[in-house]
Amino acid sequence: MSDRRFVARDTRIQAAEAEFQRQVPVHAANGEETDHPFICNYSKALPHNKYGEVEPAAYRLLRRALATGSYEDFERIPLGDTRGLVNPQAGLSFGLDGPDAQALTIPPAPRTDSAENSAEAVELYWMALCRDVLFTRFGDSGLVAEAATELGGLSDFRAPKQGGLVTPQTIFRGDSRHDLIGPYLSQFLLKDIPYGTLLISQRQDTLARPVDHLTTWGEWLEVQNGSEREPDERNFATRRYIQTPRDLAHYVHFDALYEAYLNAALILLGANAPVDAGNPYNFSRNQVGFATYGGPHILSLVTEVATRALRAVWYQKWYVHRRMRPEEFGGRVHQQLRGQREYPIDSEVLDSVAVKRVFEKHGSYLMPQAFPEGSPTHPSYASGHATVAGACVTLLKAWFDESHILPGPVVPSTDGTALEPYTGPDADRLTVGGELNKVAANIATGRNMAGVHWRTDYTRGVRLGEEIAIGLLREAKETTLEDAVFTLNRFDGTTIAV
Repeated sequence: MSDRRFVARDTRIQAAEAEFQRQVPVHAANGEETDHPFICNYSKALPHNKYGEVEPAAYRLLRRALATGSYEDFERIPLGDTRGLVNPQAGLSFGLDGPDAQALTIPPAPRTDSAENSAEAVELYWMALCRDVLFTRFGDSGLVAEAATELGGLSDFRAPKQGGLVTPQTIFRGDSRHDLIGPYLSQFLLKDIPYGTLLISQRQDTLARPVDHLTTWGEWLEVQNGSEREPDERNFATRRYIQTPRDLAHYVHFDALYEAYLNAALILLGANAPVDAGNPYNFSRNQVGFATYGGPHILSLVTEVATRALRAVWYQKWYVHRRMRPEEFGGRVHQQLRGQREYPIDSEVLDSVAVKRVFEKHGSYLMPQAFPEGSPTHPSYASGHATVAGACVTLLKAWFDESHILPGPVVPSTDGTALEPYTGPDADRLTVGGELNKVAANIATGRNMAGVHWRTDYTRGVRLGEEIAIGLLREAKETTLEDAVFTLNRFDGTTIAV
């Protein structure tokens, strides 16, 4: 027994040593903070002038605190009103499991003067306009068709297409290879959740008066300064399944960050879904997994990895990129189109049909928000929801047989109060791996549909989370006695063994 303890101790030491020896990456931003100071980076909750531009002295104090890491310097950062900055010190934390927060990186964010940023912004304006279209009616919607036509004609729109075109089938979808198969919503956001002796329906509460927010300059400016807003009234009596982009935005407004993936794990465990071929207990004659490589193990891992993901993305948000939120960018668009200010904005968004449609609907060029408070008070890139999604889904893809077909696929009824069988031509192609990729895309894109994140906040966030989960899996393998080898398909479609 003592020999076994020494082996376990040695493997833990080896895992820690391997993490210590990890090469520190180069963290590079896109240069806008230098090229265009005080107008192209995140500044929400700091004091701003009448044009919505941050007060330079306040931004310099933020930069000083991030450079020194001093608690006293963080406390000196002035606020414009009562909302505080969300947890900038978290990015400098580290953990004993998985890669440290600073050990992974993501590419620079698209610049505001780039066609890629314009394309992402036009997509967000269209998402706002399409918030109340049923997912199951995208193919019948003239508004969705108009959005698809414009997005497909943009010079640098990096999103799924069919035959080189954006279509109602591809619009607003994720970019993994399974995201275009089947209904827009993942089965893991619809099916009942077995939770011990309980069976939990995924019908959620609704909004009493669904409206868009931050569409007037006065309201927008108050929120940029950190004004607290009255929350939307929630209707807890009327519950329905997610049907529209607004419903999905409502879900991700209040979810626990790992909620959808814990639910997915419970659904798969409750259905006795087959585990990955490399699970060591597939080969045991007289043992089953439990505390290691069994149900309790994956249920704890899928929640535990969320904190690692958040710390890593918080480092990227605060200490590297400081990308402005879409609502902040909308303020720049509004001021430029009104002839009040001149900013380094690529012309495709300024000339877009989407921005014109928003002006016709709301009387401003601001990007309509689903939440009264707009975005949280931390920078945009990458998305915390997306990074957690990438980490949790990667663990689940490693744990379960990704090729397993999910039986009995469903979609919401027209009124959203019940589920109906999904009978599309690809009903027998909805796999565990594909629907896990899709739930990650759904949750991350739900934040975009709310107006608080960009497409690359999602696409690069899930890949950051993926790396964190792979690191955690490798350490779990090194610190358990069993010989486990997990195979999984990454978001880019490549297959790896861990």
